[in-house]
Amino acid sequence: MSENLLLFGPPGVGKGTQAQRLSNVFQIPHVATGDMLRAAIQSYTPLGQRAKAFIDKGQLVPDEIVLELLGERLQQADTKRGFLLDGFPRTIPQAEALGGMLTGYGKKLDHVLVLDAPEEELVTRISGRRICESCQASYHVVAKPARKGGVCDRCGGALIQRSDDSESIIRNRLREFAGKTKPVVEYFLAHGWPVRMIDANGNMDQIFGRIYAAVLLS
Repeated sequence: MSENLLLFGPPGVGKGTQAQRLSNVFQIPHVATGDMLRAAIQSYTPLGQRAKAFIDKGQLVPDEIVLELLGERLQQADTKRGFLLDGFPRTIPQAEALGGMLTGYGKKLDHVLVLDAPEEELVTRISGRRICESCQASYHVVAKPARKGGVCDRCGGALIQRSDDSESIIRNRLREFAGKTKPVVEYFLAHGWPVRMIDANGNMDQIFGRIYAAVLLS
């Protein structure tokens, strides 16, 4: 089965976890724009070096560079059976550009999977995340607690909360998402993109079941 999927949703909604499972189940590559940028920079590709010049100045990488990287990635052989796009678009101009690029390559999205959960649930999920200071293993104070409080099961290192996982920063990120990125969903709907709204409440298995059903039954 060939599936071209786009995963969309706010911070903390579980896109990373679900993307990994979808990629494995449908045997399609997970195309995450953040990962692509890092790989291009580490590989010293021409596009990677152009992107690095902006990052080094503390600036956002321009859309045209991200789209060029994405275009290169979507022409690779492993995307012929499908792909799972994650992290792009974040704005309406990006959505317009993505639509034009896909049309130019003779591709289309089969499903736009929009994960949604209440703000308080997202704040709880993100603020409860902990990582090991030594080995970077990840935990959650509710969903995946360490066996011994504050200590990594794997290496015994100290578990810490990332500075950007504090409640005030999380709420600011969610406000930013609501203001800049949520209108993209309205754009998808207005322009006939195949949007599937997914209830992202519950545990990861329940959410995956809803996504899987939406892909197979839509």
